[in-house]
Amino acid sequence: MDINNTNEIPLHDIKPLMEVQEYSFYYFLAIVIAVTVIVIGVLYLLYRYFKERKRYNKRKDYLARLKDLDMHDTKQSAYDLTMYGAVFKDDTPRHLKHYELMVEKLQAYKYKKSVEAFDADTLRQIDVYKGILDV
Repeated sequence: MDINNTNEIPLHDIKPLMEVQEYSFYYFLAIVIAVTVIVIGVLYLLYRYFKERKRYNKRKDYLARLKDLDMHDTKQSAYDLTMYGAVFKDDTPRHLKHYELMVEKLQAYKYKKSVEAFDADTLRQIDVYKGILDV
């Protein structure tokens, strides 16, 4: 055999080209989708936070009205205490008990043409009820 004649030398160890699977595009696509989902989630949570922050809070408003009642206008105060206090009565059994005691004391100041000022026992019951309220 002649070494100069390379056309006749059989080559047995060279294999044909194989296709190599490339997954980097899929990895990139998965990362982009994950980041997009996270960003959309954060934006949604921020939207809900700012929306909830501006929502009208009836309990907070009624608590402020209860704290700022004019106790010199006895008849109107009795009605307002009954109405605004009813929002908080179902919070706990303790709230319900104090609300019922307060309403019982306020019955003497409602449904009359003219009423006198709150007595000390009624004022004490009103202060106790106002003191246990929270939002």
